[in-house]
Amino acid sequence: MSAPKVILVDDDAEVLEAWRLTLELDGFEVAARRSGDAALALLNRDSAAVIVSDVRMPGRDGFGLLSAVTAIDSEIPVVLITGHADIPMAVKAIRDGAWDFVEKPADPVLLIETVRRASEYRRLIIENRALRAGVAPEDPWAARLVGNSPAIAKLRGRLTLLADADTDVLLFGETGTGKEVAARALHDLGQRRAGRFVAVNCGAIPETMIESELFGHEAGAFTGARERRIGKIEHASGGTLFLDEIESMPMAAQVRLLRALQERRIERLGSNREIAVDIRIVAATKADLAALAKTGGFRADLVYRLNVVTLRLPPLRDRREDIPMLFRHFLALAAARVGRSAPPLGRDLLQRLSRQDWPGNVRELRNAAERSLLGMDEDFEDLDTAATASGVERTLEEEVALAEAEAIGAALKRHGGRIGVTAGALGITRKTLYLKMRRYGLGGSAALAD
Repeated sequence: MSAPKVILVDDDAEVLEAWRLTLELDGFEVAARRSGDAALALLNRDSAAVIVSDVRMPGRDGFGLLSAVTAIDSEIPVVLITGHADIPMAVKAIRDGAWDFVEKPADPVLLIETVRRASEYRRLIIENRALRAGVAPEDPWAARLVGNSPAIAKLRGRLTLLADADTDVLLFGETGTGKEVAARALHDLGQRRAGRFVAVNCGAIPETMIESELFGHEAGAFTGARERRIGKIEHASGGTLFLDEIESMPMAAQVRLLRALQERRIERLGSNREIAVDIRIVAATKADLAALAKTGGFRADLVYRLNVVTLRLPPLRDRREDIPMLFRHFLALAAARVGRSAPPLGRDLLQRLSRQDWPGNVRELRNAAERSLLGMDEDFEDLDTAATASGVERTLEEEVALAEAEAIGAALKRHGGRIGVTAGALGITRKTLYLKMRRYGLGGSAALAD
């Protein structure tokens, strides 16, 4: 078995098995232990696992375990399962460093969401440590370009091949598709990672300043040039120069850039001395440069020089299956940044998000996730309205799922939320009922272990 992502601790074997089953049904790798000491034997500072522990246990209890885990690594999340009488102590434990607590009997849906948030936090901690140490995480490309769709998997594969190739790359994609993220990944995960990554937004620099910005200038080269200035191309020597919105670059600057790309030499404004530069160019555009060249809007020879390798970044509407994963990812990032817990996400909300076209692509989705964390739910109400207005109808599969969710919800209410009795009444196993409750977002305070 690979290293567990969740370590469960409880001295009650039956409860421990129920928790293990609940989390494994949701795809977690779980190690179940009946004592705090046995759990600690699985941990070290590099462990990717989170701890889920009962509070009241013989020997080392939940609070003792929390203290020992904190001594190993204060950023390993510890979730405490606590009875009602222990809640004041659990709140104190939160102040002492516990990640969260879940009240008994542990609602499976709440438990899963709490563990998922804690696992995402731990993943980010491990990844950030690896990047700071200059060691690549287990799958750095997947961490940078999140998603499992064929389109994003293909892009990751091509970027992986290009990372160490040291050839110039043109990234083509709509606004917000992640062109700078891809460019930074090419740099950080390639052979130039020790050099600088220098980003220039060609559309944000005034036309009168762009040549000075790119090539630098000598003192007195023009009015106001009081001292020598190193340009972005020279500053990026040994690393990567990222030229965003290159379609906005003025023609005069394009001429000088073409020469710099061909010869890897530049001259500062006001100087006749050539300076050799060792750079990799990654350019990005949302426009068809070849079409622009035909109408005189861009130099054709520069298009040919940039177009050694062109990668297309897919818009979100072409990778809708990635939207739930991306939304959860951005929500977890925002929550970790502000020290808050990300709210649970219902199946209906994720389906609504997946139906949208997202013209602003990944950037727009990230902003939506951050607004969600801040409780600005009116944006998601707007999504409902937009879906209705566009005439989106439920599929047969959705209608069946809705009917099943309503039937399970009604049965839970009828039997006072008791899992065993409800499962028996519906003619399914506890295991199946737990799985369907998770799928449909049912449970909460109404669901009781029995």
